[in-house]
Amino acid sequence: MRKVLILLLATGLAACAGEKAKVVPGIVPNSAKEQKVVRVAPTNIIGEVEKIYLPPMKSPFLARIDTGATTSSIDASDIKQFERDGEKWISFNLVNRETKEKASFEKRLQKKILIRRTGEYEKRPIVEMDVRMGNERFKANFTLTERGNFDYQALVGRNILSGRAIVDVSISNTLK
Repeated sequence: MRKVLILLLATGLAACAGEKAKVVPGIVPNSAKEQKVVRVAPTNIIGEVEKIYLPPMKSPFLARIDTGATTSSIDASDIKQFERDGEKWISFNLVNRETKEKASFEKRLQKKILIRRTGEYEKRPIVEMDVRMGNERFKANFTLTERGNFDYQALVGRNILSGRAIVDVSISNTLK
């Protein structure tokens, strides 16, 4: 209680002095059990469209940043499931629409999930991909689907964004 009173007093004094209180953006934790808020430096603010790299490909994909999507997605073609050493695997191709760079991948199938799109359901495979966004490199799950009818070949969902970035839809292309 004492800390709350001190905080209120400090805030009131700052307001009386005509100073603006500094607001630091934070990311809400994934779990309701977690009580702390993770503070993020302003350099982790990204826009509604950003470049992502999927090594070993050299050219970036423009990705729509979608805080409403649970899992990220990538435009893949020739998606085929096969078995290797008793496990389910997926082979697929990625082609960058802008540069025409093409790469073939074989990845272990993580699982298949049901995705709802415009009232219909579609079962999609999920694979783990290497990703580079800005200066950060990591692995993330992507659903594979043909996104030819979409403006962007990739969609970055909460599985990548959570704890990593704050999204400001008024800006784009903030990452190199």
